[in-house]
Amino acid sequence: MALDGITIASIVKECNDTILNQRISKIAQPEKNEILFTFKGIKDRNRLLISANPTLPFIYLTDENKVSPQVAPNFCMLLRKHIGNGRITEISQPGLERVIRFKIEHLDELGDPAVKYLYVELMGKHSNIIFCNSDNIIIDSIKHISAQVSSVREVLPGREYFIPTQEGKINPLELTEEEFMNTIAKKPASLCKALYQNLVGISPVIAHEIAYRAGLDGDVVTASLNPDQVNDWKNQLFKLINTIKEGSFQMYVYYDMDNDKPMDFAPIQLTMYSDYEEIEAESISQVLVSFFAQKNKYTNIHQKSTDLRKIISIHLDRDRKKYQLQKKQLSDTEKKDKYKIYGEMLHTYGYQAQPGDKYIDVINYYDNSQLRVPLDPTISPMENAKKYFDKYNKLKRTAEALDQYILETQREIEILESIETALSFAENDGDLNAIKEELSNYGFIKKRKNSKMKIRDKSEPMHFIDKNGFHMYVGKNNQQNDQLTFKFATGNDWWFHAKGAPGSHVIVKSENKELPDDTFEAAAALAAYYSSLSENEKVEIDYLQKKNVKKPNGAAPGFVIYYTNYSMIATPSISNLERIK
Repeated sequence: MALDGITIASIVKECNDTILNQRISKIAQPEKNEILFTFKGIKDRNRLLISANPTLPFIYLTDENKVSPQVAPNFCMLLRKHIGNGRITEISQPGLERVIRFKIEHLDELGDPAVKYLYVELMGKHSNIIFCNSDNIIIDSIKHISAQVSSVREVLPGREYFIPTQEGKINPLELTEEEFMNTIAKKPASLCKALYQNLVGISPVIAHEIAYRAGLDGDVVTASLNPDQVNDWKNQLFKLINTIKEGSFQMYVYYDMDNDKPMDFAPIQLTMYSDYEEIEAESISQVLVSFFAQKNKYTNIHQKSTDLRKIISIHLDRDRKKYQLQKKQLSDTEKKDKYKIYGEMLHTYGYQAQPGDKYIDVINYYDNSQLRVPLDPTISPMENAKKYFDKYNKLKRTAEALDQYILETQREIEILESIETALSFAENDGDLNAIKEELSNYGFIKKRKNSKMKIRDKSEPMHFIDKNGFHMYVGKNNQQNDQLTFKFATGNDWWFHAKGAPGSHVIVKSENKELPDDTFEAAAALAAYYSSLSENEKVEIDYLQKKNVKKPNGAAPGFVIYYTNYSMIATPSISNLERIK
């Protein structure tokens, strides 16, 4: 479910209950579009994480602290300068807009009381965090929007702040029953669209829920309702409006019982989800953390890895085209043996040719077949033979060189595909740094000069434990695969990998015990999940004891050989494993 006006209202209530009148003790900007406030109360400490990420905007209270860059961005420094140690005195939501306004009291440069406003706009790709003075003049924003970008509103220092009006939409908190009957109920649209297209802050999910509570189908048109049905529909809408006004929110998460995945959430009970498992949560922040925290982590890493993915894609496309061209050139050299035979036949039968002949018919003494050898009539048979031998030797040298080139190109493609797969497993900056280092080692990107910048996160293999207590380790890149297999694992540990596809090495520590069947199955599912075939329904997995896995001399990190192994078919999954961090 999107962060609609009702969800924002529940967040505002929670913030008022938690951080109102607390002082700001720390301001950080852990990511480009994120601000993390730490508040210090009389008895406790709270953190508020705000993201204006265009693909994943959110705001929630959290216990987790995030690592910040050593040098704070300009917007963060500006907030620290103006409102560091300030106090939140008001938290409000204009109408039912997807906007939260924080009123902050602080002392200015002269030590006099002053007021600033922080507006958090959670509007999809238009999301922003905007800092204003007491007159609502923009001091700065986390994203600048010029007139070239938006003709509706500029978001630049010195401009007056205002919320863009939603043309024709009504604030539901000010809606009257008469207005509903004369406008909403007469809209030529479905019940669902009549609500979310004409009322501020109402999402399609909530619109469908209102219709469902009234015993109606949200997709039927308003004109098809009789007076009693219209009245039921109206009553359910105003019950919800009263809930919002009273702040009587209850937080729910809905799970698909077939795969145990969260499917939706809401600050009200969604009775239409009778087929889903309903779990009541303690707070809206708890719900949002479970929904957005991991997704936000992935989104940030995905954005940071854009350049790396582009570099890998360019090299892969180039190498694949080169590989096809080399294979074609190699196939063209297959005629070399024909030229050799022509030359040998002319050495044997060339005396039969007459001056000016364009060919000579001979018996091929290799298979006793009739063979016609083309001739250049301007030169002698022996000179023709020499010409054919020259062609043969040239094509032979070309074929030998191409065999080596093809092996090198094929190996480079395998390396790039393995790095591309590893990039999809990256979880933090440390993982990206490890991939950058590998790309530079192979010469795909320039080697970076020694940097004094501190690496914020360390790249470590993933660690899981199954229900039988066996520990499993997963390499996130080729270096980790190499270390896990040849430095960490012992001889009797078990090694798993997707057959014939790039992917992680999975090590199961046996502790010299015999592994149960379901541990083998869980490890195989884990290896399938962390492979380039993870989207497939079934994946073939090779597994064997580590002592039978060998590394060829001079082989690149992560590349191994083995000759005796077992195989099983696995469904990519990590659902039966516990992640250890």
